[in-house]
Amino acid sequence: MAKYGKSAAKNVKSAMRRRKKGTLESGSGGKVRSRKQAIAIGLNEAREKGAKVPARRGGKSSGGRKKAGGKKAGGKKR
Repeated sequence: MAKYGKSAAKNVKSAMRRRKKGTLESGSGGKVRSRKQAIAIGLNEAREKGAKVPARRGGKSSGGRKKAGGKKAGGKKR
């Protein structure tokens, strides 16, 4: 059984073409240069249209480092 539907493949193909052309933008508005990011955008667009695409995996978070709780890092107070 196929993992992705035909319409999902079309969306990914379209996103890849837009990336090569230089017109594909990420959610924050920056230009997409990564092949993996272009595929992810294409699959997400297919999901929004209701195509047969598996749910997202819980992968890497895009946020920065977690801040340590408690006192701020710094020098000694005198």
